[in-house]
Amino acid sequence: MLKYQKRTAAAVGAATLALSLAACGGGAEGGEGGDVSGSVTVDGSSTVYPMSVAAQELVNEEHPGVKVSVAESGTGGGFEKFCAGETDISDASRPIKDEEKTACEGKSIDYTELHVATDALTVAVHPDLAVDCLTVDQLVALFGPKSKASNWNQIDPSFPDQKISFYIPGTDSGTYDYMAADVVADESETLRSDVESSEDDNILVQGISGTEGAVGFFGYSYYEENQDKLKALEIDSGSGCVAPSADTARDGSYTPLARPLFIYVKNSSYADSKATKAYVDFYIDNLPSIAKAAQFIPLSDEDYTSTKAALAGIGG
Repeated sequence: MLKYQKRTAAAVGAATLALSLAACGGGAEGGEGGDVSGSVTVDGSSTVYPMSVAAQELVNEEHPGVKVSVAESGTGGGFEKFCAGETDISDASRPIKDEEKTACEGKSIDYTELHVATDALTVAVHPDLAVDCLTVDQLVALFGPKSKASNWNQIDPSFPDQKISFYIPGTDSGTYDYMAADVVADESETLRSDVESSEDDNILVQGISGTEGAVGFFGYSYYEENQDKLKALEIDSGSGCVAPSADTARDGSYTPLARPLFIYVKNSSYADSKATKAYVDFYIDNLPSIAKAAQFIPLSDEDYTSTKAALAGIGG
């Protein structure tokens, strides 16, 4: 049910935005909705998924002949399909890895990375837990691959005598990769394995909200949607405790958990498929509104200019 509600929320936001764009005469370039048809396949990050769904709903208002299929197999799973030539676009909550680049090169797949939004990876706990802030070292003590902590007072003696239950993304998730490589920063790029895991962030929300002492992490939009049954922890990277928010993610104070979100576009699909070009152009032309409709943090003006320049450079 929660997963359905998440997709519905994106669709409702997209529908509202479609009415707004229609009222102002906005939309994809050319406005030749009936002249473009074809299929587009998108897969990858569950974090970016609601945004690509919102873009899907919107582009259908302008181009009803464009059929976009959006799936969510996780960032790693998405790149596996993308670099095998099975998809046109890959949603990603982390940059592509070297081994994934090599896989794409092996299939002669050239691509362009487009930064589409900013996210504040959110560490959430059961709302009754008497913990409000963690240092980066305490994040490592919680989630690191060598961690054996099973009680909150093992993380800090001032924390409650409460068993810790873990609900974290699966290993195909870019959110998992980001926590492992950029936050915990262990050379193994892994996290502790004695956890409940899922590629579906809504399952993590259910586990954390229903288990006393539970902790986990996911994209900010999932916390925002469920903040009535979760508590987001503030993070102290050395300058005091900072809560996740759009403002703290943009200004850099929510470090190291603020992160970029991407779509990767196969250059040949964009060049050869009018449907793919129509979808991607609409996505980027209306990126600030789509990000808001899908409950994400829109790019700064500087980052948005860079994304538009990257799109203009495809095939150039």
